[in-house]
Amino acid sequence: MTLISGSKLGPYEIEAPLGSGGMGEVYRARDTRLDRSVAIKILPSRLSTSPEARQRFDREARAISSLNHPNICTLHDVGHQDGIDFLVMEFLSGETLSDRMLKGPLSASEVLKFGIEICEALDRAHKSDVVHRDLKPGNIMLTKTGAKLMDFGLAKAGNGTPPCSGLTETLINPDASQPLTAKGTVVGTFQYMAPEQVEGKDADTRSDIFALGAVLYEMATGNRAFSGKSQASIVAAILASDPPPISSIQPMSPPALDRVIRNCLAKDPDDRFQSVHDLKLQLKWIAEGGSQAGLPSVVTSRRKNREIVNWIGAGALVLTAVLAMLLWPKPQVATRPIQSYLPAPDDSTFIVSEDDTAGPVAISSNGTYIAFAAMSKQGTKWIWVRALSESAAKQLYGSEGGTYPFWSPDEKWIGFFADGKLKKAPVNGGPVITLADAPRARGGSWNEGGTIIFAPATQSTLFEVPSSGGATKQITKMKVGVHTTHRWPVWLPGGKKFLYLATSHDQEAASDKNGIYVATPDAKENRFLLPADANVVVTPNYLLFVQNGNLMAQSFDASKAELKGDPVPVVDGVIVNSGTWRAAVDASRNGILVFQAGFSAIGSQLMWLSRDGKPPVQFGENAVFHELKLSPDGRRLAVAIGDPSSALWVYDVTRGVRTRLTFEGPVVAPVWSPDGRRIAFTKRQGGALDAYVKDASGYGKEEPLVADNQDKAISDWSPDGQYLLYTASPGGLANSIWMLPLSGDRKPQVFIQAGAEAYVMGGSFSPDGKWVAYTSRESGRSEVYVTNFPNPRGKWQISTVGGSQPRWRRDGTALYYMGIDRTVMEAPIVIRGDSLDVGAVQPYVKTSAITLRFGGAYDVAVDGRVLVNNTVGEDTRTINMVVNWPALIKK
Repeated sequence: MTLISGSKLGPYEIEAPLGSGGMGEVYRARDTRLDRSVAIKILPSRLSTSPEARQRFDREARAISSLNHPNICTLHDVGHQDGIDFLVMEFLSGETLSDRMLKGPLSASEVLKFGIEICEALDRAHKSDVVHRDLKPGNIMLTKTGAKLMDFGLAKAGNGTPPCSGLTETLINPDASQPLTAKGTVVGTFQYMAPEQVEGKDADTRSDIFALGAVLYEMATGNRAFSGKSQASIVAAILASDPPPISSIQPMSPPALDRVIRNCLAKDPDDRFQSVHDLKLQLKWIAEGGSQAGLPSVVTSRRKNREIVNWIGAGALVLTAVLAMLLWPKPQVATRPIQSYLPAPDDSTFIVSEDDTAGPVAISSNGTYIAFAAMSKQGTKWIWVRALSESAAKQLYGSEGGTYPFWSPDEKWIGFFADGKLKKAPVNGGPVITLADAPRARGGSWNEGGTIIFAPATQSTLFEVPSSGGATKQITKMKVGVHTTHRWPVWLPGGKKFLYLATSHDQEAASDKNGIYVATPDAKENRFLLPADANVVVTPNYLLFVQNGNLMAQSFDASKAELKGDPVPVVDGVIVNSGTWRAAVDASRNGILVFQAGFSAIGSQLMWLSRDGKPPVQFGENAVFHELKLSPDGRRLAVAIGDPSSALWVYDVTRGVRTRLTFEGPVVAPVWSPDGRRIAFTKRQGGALDAYVKDASGYGKEEPLVADNQDKAISDWSPDGQYLLYTASPGGLANSIWMLPLSGDRKPQVFIQAGAEAYVMGGSFSPDGKWVAYTSRESGRSEVYVTNFPNPRGKWQISTVGGSQPRWRRDGTALYYMGIDRTVMEAPIVIRGDSLDVGAVQPYVKTSAITLRFGGAYDVAVDGRVLVNNTVGEDTRTINMVVNWPALIKK
């Protein structure tokens, strides 16, 4: 079956064929919902009736869906339409390794670079118990971000049953028209198959290592490791012959590479590398020039011929050097700073100052690496690592959803927070280790003795935990009535003392006591150092901190933890998230400064957006806006304003006049009663975020609704006025949705309970009150679902490629939600009794909505316009880096 240009498979419009193989035809297509290019692989019609072919097609979908790695082609979707099975994958711009090698062999540096990246992809697959079984140059794409491993059509689980061998039949009666992977044959491509595969035995991870060895050989020499005039001669070569040494074809190749590839191509699997991770380490060792074994053989030979001459001249050279040091003037060390800018990874955006999802840049102690958080256009957030000696960043394996990275002193590990836990991961790939609970963490620091101090929550003291794992221990005590949080710890050199920020969410309480403190883990010392409203960075001779957007430096004696002199400016425009008191700045011990600049200090603005393309219209002045909600009649707006202590205000939409409703806080997440007379909201008053309600006119007192020791956020009020929905986490449940009856005993009940590894939030009532739309991460990504109310009997998924913050159209015929690229999407809804049908989802209006903890970044008016809380200014697109930053200080 050939698909013609313009035809559609679901929301995917076919544009052009890309290629075909024995197990599939591949087309370039356009995802009409997200306006992006994708690659669609379909099962050919001649194989659609084959149970084995369908099984392999399904196996590919399962294999790719279980893998998430920057060097593996991403699976976006699977589908079936009109008898066609199809996979939707990311569209890769570049060329296959097979096409690249038509131009000749690759350089040694390219072989090592791409080889390491392929190893990282295979390592991820093998650790997920997936064996590729068809590794070859045609299944490796070279893109501008590196090598990508594709086509898992022959992949199997590592403990799968061995394939049936049909080798004899294939050799006797080869048919060029049939793929080598058809029924009754050995699975794989002969030139890259391991001996055990050729013999019809089970293939394991070491079979992939053999294939990778054959690929590396071909990359280095331009010749296949095993070739012949027939399949029989190729099989004979694989079983009994060794390819010529690489050095005999490419004399300048590193001999160590030759040895590594020979090890991969060993006939006995027990004689090969036993893991692709070990192979990767060897390739990295060669790439880093680990020994003279890595030098080209001709260079090594010449060096041996020069050794005698070198020894004869050594004495004279040493004497000359000593005289030079004594008699010649010392060269002047360069004092000029060098400034540069590091962009975000392709198709990604830095996440700098968005509270619980942020990951501002962190540099390792010796300035070798930086780490940061970034989100792809597909809505996936990772911790990324970039060696400053390299041109591109790489995702840190296992760091999905990670926030606030920090480095180990030896630069081998990165600590970060994800899934409500403190975790650590090796820089070069490997298993992620969970160290402690950290539900809403605010920073960590790792000392030379192997102790990590961290703030596990927004209103907690500091704790310590061994970096090797173990019990946590509280090391600071909160001054009740003075501070509500200890956060952003940083060890001082030597690992005996640390600094941290102690402040209060009530900024009017004891503001003169808010700032940076010096402490020891045994609590024998805990003293005020300087006033501050954000974290500090410790460098040799200086303490760095931000004041009014300006990065300041002040002389600092770290051994005594004492400041000297006055602070002086270094650079301006550094981002500070005033909601978390975190500045996006860090510095290494050798004088490299990194920071991020952008919009966060400016606040946000409310904008009216229209679907008809009319220019946006600003509503009110710029401010620090939080969650917003339009009244049922659309004439008033409730919105939290202020940072970090926000108050609830009510706007008259027509006149633009606003009235303050609360005077104690902070307040977030307002919702209107159906008659528009009252507003329920969440307020923090001394402890957790609790629920209150107040007359919308401002008259009367606030009435408490739910008060306990768990943070909660109200999301909606039922149309009949009988229930409130709110998100909370009491009883150890992970952000479950609760319903609060407003009559009777008013005892909260769980409405939707989250799973152990997910969360749910943001319940929104349909106009008739019989349905609730909400967000859940049960699939591993935030998606919008709908269920029945008050008894959630069924469940319907609305979004498929990421979504949050659902809002119902006033007539109940559609559901709006925020897409992963901040586009408001519209999904038609047809209700049929106790079930519903979802129509084709379409973009409604593009926004630049700010990310808020409880959602509420937009609302849809009665007339269809969208009021959105937009970011102000340009989001940061670069990391600013200054080498020799102390030279910026004016003496």
